[in-house]
Amino acid sequence: MTGNRLLVVNADDFGLTDGVSRAIVRGHREGVVTSASILAVARSFDLAASLARDVPALGLGAHLAMVGEDPPLLSAREIPTLVDSTGSFPLSWRTVTRRLALGRVDPADIRREFVAQLDRIAGIGVPITHVDSHQHLHLWPSVGRVVVDLAAGQGIAVVRRPRSARLVGVGAGVALLSRALRRRIERAGLMATADYAGLDEAGRVDPATFARTLDALDRRGAATAEINVHPGEAGDPDLARFGWNYRWADELTTVTAPVTRQRVEGAGYRLGTFADLAAMAAR
Repeated sequence: MTGNRLLVVNADDFGLTDGVSRAIVRGHREGVVTSASILAVARSFDLAASLARDVPALGLGAHLAMVGEDPPLLSAREIPTLVDSTGSFPLSWRTVTRRLALGRVDPADIRREFVAQLDRIAGIGVPITHVDSHQHLHLWPSVGRVVVDLAAGQGIAVVRRPRSARLVGVGAGVALLSRALRRRIERAGLMATADYAGLDEAGRVDPATFARTLDALDRRGAATAEINVHPGEAGDPDLARFGWNYRWADELTTVTAPVTRQRVEGAGYRLGTFADLAAMAAR
């Protein structure tokens, strides 16, 4: 029996490749994916935009990027502190956070690039239900400030608040930054799900991992939660340029497996989108 708690299963990197874009839509049509975050800078953006218009029940959010293999929308002259001499973003969040910590990134550059990305996504003609960021960089205060401000200014009600179950190392840092981001989201009058999973599990959500993740969410008992996934097609040659070691095809198998939906319903969740989260808060 479907329960009263809301679970959003959100697929990141919509538009990364044609195969990823098709897999996300398949995960929605045949499985538990209810929402997707689209990369405005990605090579397959046009296909993802077309697919998004064809599946209006799939919630669509903005996956804002200032890191990764795909180039920014703006030129190096317009956002000099975000890019190298070739106009490319850094490939790793570690490089970006190091530069942020040293004060080498101008928040005005972040804002200009993110506005351009949001404008491109708005041009799809589908309502934007939420905002998050590639490699979760909006956890960093100066980036989160821009993201929350832009979401509030554009009437986007939900901003993802990533969390980690790890107690040491990166997990401890994520916990500290996540609490600060929650306060920022709340002060802006916006919202996030009460619980979240997917940062620790990124790229390796097989059926067993999904079941453990769902059990952990169930034990914590939050009324609203997000599980963040990364489905893709098996043998997609365009994924070879990403050195992430993600098991995209395993994640597609997981989100389309009948047992996955059964587990969601057995845990007392109903599947929905971030628009449903906003509607719950408006009641």
